[in-house]
Amino acid sequence: MKKEKKAVFLDRDGTLIKDAHYLNHPNQIQIYKGVIPALKKIKKAGWRIIIGTNQSAIGRGILSVVMLQKIHKILIGILKKNGVQIDEIFFCPHHPKENCSCRKPNLGMLLKGAKKYQLDLKKCIVVGDNKCDILWGKNGGTKTILVLTGKGRKTLADSKVKPDHISSTLKTAAKWILEQ
Repeated sequence: MKKEKKAVFLDRDGTLIKDAHYLNHPNQIQIYKGVIPALKKIKKAGWRIIIGTNQSAIGRGILSVVMLQKIHKILIGILKKNGVQIDEIFFCPHHPKENCSCRKPNLGMLLKGAKKYQLDLKKCIVVGDNKCDILWGKNGGTKTILVLTGKGRKTLADSKVKPDHISSTLKTAAKWILEQ
């Protein structure tokens, strides 16, 4: 059986963990209930798990790259301790005014992941709570899921946002992902 080159690209804040508004210390990490079992199911079904996160707090001088790496190391450690292997975390450190190619909804992080893991973006799914997450997936040709955690309910009210699927949480999103 040919192994498909597919991944779930996940937003971090508001999707996996509670949005602390410029999270700048590991003690602010609060993983949403149901995230760990959802990620386990996704991984067990053969999907790569890649996190893509805009971290303008770095560009704003609120957070250092070293502290962000510490936060990510602890997050990965918590998930690993609970049986979840994250393939990669990509981040954009730029201020929105920098007009970089990596800040969601631009494709930098998505294309970097696709190249590194030889992914077919048409077989990938982007999951997030924000308009930029859904546009990120749409711009990259992936399927998209809007979760109603974090900013999800506010995003849902934006008639310009057209995700392929809407789920209350990542736990319910995982069921849809496994049907794809």
